[in-house]
Amino acid sequence: MISMGTMREQFFSALLSDALDSLGYMNQAMPPRMRPLDEELTMVGRARTARFVDVVDLPPSDSNPYELEIALVDSLGPGDVAVFSCGTSGRIAPWGALLSTASQVRGAAGAVMDGLVRDIRDIRKMQFPVFHVGICPLDSKGRGKIVEVDIPIKCDGVAVSPGDLIFGDADGCVVIPQAIEADVIRVASERLKGENRTLEALRSGKRLADVFAEFQVL
Repeated sequence: MISMGTMREQFFSALLSDALDSLGYMNQAMPPRMRPLDEELTMVGRARTARFVDVVDLPPSDSNPYELEIALVDSLGPGDVAVFSCGTSGRIAPWGALLSTASQVRGAAGAVMDGLVRDIRDIRKMQFPVFHVGICPLDSKGRGKIVEVDIPIKCDGVAVSPGDLIFGDADGCVVIPQAIEADVIRVASERLKGENRTLEALRSGKRLADVFAEFQVL
């Protein structure tokens, strides 16, 4: 099994998506609206999940609506990726510079959410990978609340379980189920060799049709 560092250096999301497709897993790439805050960064790590539910009222002054969110971030370890399922309202920005800082200090690899993100200039300066579906200043307080952590969720329609491998780059975000990651990495490694041979042949001037007939990679 190759390391996450090697995956970050050598793999890319389209390669992994193609490998998943070839194994029959056709719904592992998050929709096009899921975008990286910084397209120059590549993220790879293991999912730590959380599920928000919608709320419509401010919590009592003596309660802590961020309790589970704080607990999850404080428990992140090296290579972890926080993955948030953010409810249906589309109006919360649960992730910002403070959570990014706390996560980065703990060695986390990034964060993914089908909600919004804020403090984007500070996060970009940190070079901490964050994937999101929009940018907005709205806090989650009084709009959404985490009710479960480290459980199977759906993030923007894609199933994610704790420990699944999450890979993201400028093209998007892909979820690799832990149970099949060895097969996906094997297929991706083989396909990468074919892509490299294809590129070399095309750069030498060979016709695309001839190169595809030889390597079956496109």
